[in-house]
Amino acid sequence: MNKVSSYFKDSYKELIEKVSWPTWAQLQQSTMIVLAATLIITAMVWVMDLSIAKVLELIYSMF
Repeated sequence: MNKVSSYFKDSYKELIEKVSWPTWAQLQQSTMIVLAATLIITAMVWVMDLSIAKVLELIYSMF
């Protein structure tokens, strides 16, 4: 039980003293970058899906 207690104490100490937390501005900037990347990747997947669907539709219409 002593090891568990020591683990939680050390974890708390590390979070308070050693972790460098981002500022509010940095957090907002990172969030916008992630949001933009998500939208771009979503658009790319949508275009690929639409393209493959059209190609398969063309192939299926031949038979």
